[in-house]
Amino acid sequence: MVQQLSAVPPTSWNPSSKGLCLGIMEFQRLQTSALSSEKLRLKFQFGLQKLQKGVPKISRTVFNASQKPQKDRTVKKQESYPQNVDLPPVLPKQKKKPYPIPFSLIKKAARKDKKLAEMGIEKPLEPPKNGLLVPDLIPVAHEVLDAWKVLIKGVAQLLHVIPVYGCSACSEVHVAHTGHHIQDCLGPSSAKRHSSHSWIKGSINDVLVPIESYHLYDPFGRRIKHETRFDYDRIPAVVELCIQAGVDIPEYPSRRRTNPIRMLGKKVIDRGGYVEEPTPWRSANPSTLIDFDTYRACERFSPPLLEDVPKIAQETIDAYEIVRWGVRKLMRKYTVKACGYCSEVHVGPWGHNVKLCGEYKHQWRDGKHGWQDATVEEVIPPNYVWHVRDPKGPPLKSALKKFYGKAPAVVEMCMQAGAQIPEKYKPMMRLDIIIPETDEAKLIA
Repeated sequence: MVQQLSAVPPTSWNPSSKGLCLGIMEFQRLQTSALSSEKLRLKFQFGLQKLQKGVPKISRTVFNASQKPQKDRTVKKQESYPQNVDLPPVLPKQKKKPYPIPFSLIKKAARKDKKLAEMGIEKPLEPPKNGLLVPDLIPVAHEVLDAWKVLIKGVAQLLHVIPVYGCSACSEVHVAHTGHHIQDCLGPSSAKRHSSHSWIKGSINDVLVPIESYHLYDPFGRRIKHETRFDYDRIPAVVELCIQAGVDIPEYPSRRRTNPIRMLGKKVIDRGGYVEEPTPWRSANPSTLIDFDTYRACERFSPPLLEDVPKIAQETIDAYEIVRWGVRKLMRKYTVKACGYCSEVHVGPWGHNVKLCGEYKHQWRDGKHGWQDATVEEVIPPNYVWHVRDPKGPPLKSALKKFYGKAPAVVEMCMQAGAQIPEKYKPMMRLDIIIPETDEAKLIA
């Protein structure tokens, strides 16, 4: 710390007093983080030797090494992103998905619950694990549902302006005026086409991959069996998550508990009894249900005016970010299960018993799903597509595949419509890489 002092005679210097060289030596203000302790010690010794020799030097400032400079806490650290990043690796289908939570922690929690059950101690549960709502997350659920409706409307309107193509043999999607020429199709009969894609006009489901879940009146009630699967409605998993988080939709009622459930280990000892699901009240205006789904969305929304396209694109990408942010926040509290082999998702504390899994080794499981904790990408798949810098330019080529970047289909569509790209998507889009010509690509290491 720097102090302003007046000059005093050399005889007034006392080595036993606190501080250093009051009014005699002048030490420039130094940052303690820039000099090591050894340099400071040599600096002070040199000053003391000069004082002992009687070299007078008038001083006005003193540096106190015992105090650290105060940091400005009002300045927020900006989140920096790398220059270029690779996309998440494609998981093999001949293997189960990795657990989002380490399996060692899962076993540790199971042993703890088993030990409490053996001692006759009930499992401590907090909302929403005990069936009660979390009051702080109810506004978040409403915000997510409103943004979800804006997202569906925006994508449906942009599809009238921005062309989207989908491969009829695989799940590849491309956002441009023409399909790309990258030969990476793995669908049936791809060998006859030399792995080239068979492009057709895409739909909203190619941009927003539909992930549906069974709607449950009581998530802690009876499990869905294979024989009773048609007694339950299938709605988007985002909507079901918002309903269980506190959004009330008359068409999809949900049980709101006032008394928490009690569990002893894995067994529920008090759930407040089984309650029959009431008959859902269907309104005369079915638009309230259609707004939550992507079914025939392009027919429900007319093409926008050209001057309104950038505004719609910005609102759409903002709604997309709100949905992902809100779903991630809700999933920290509310349990969402996903199959470790297929794309099935279930919102609730336990997965259902419907035997419809047809992926790897489903015969060994009798068609049952292998439930584990879900991730945000499984509830809202990003559906990465190739980033096109010039949508009206020449199609992408296989020889320059390593120079192209990717982005979620919603982000790519909104960017081509005039929206600003969020900073977190720029590294994977590889905007700072210059795409060479085909003959120059061989000369690049």
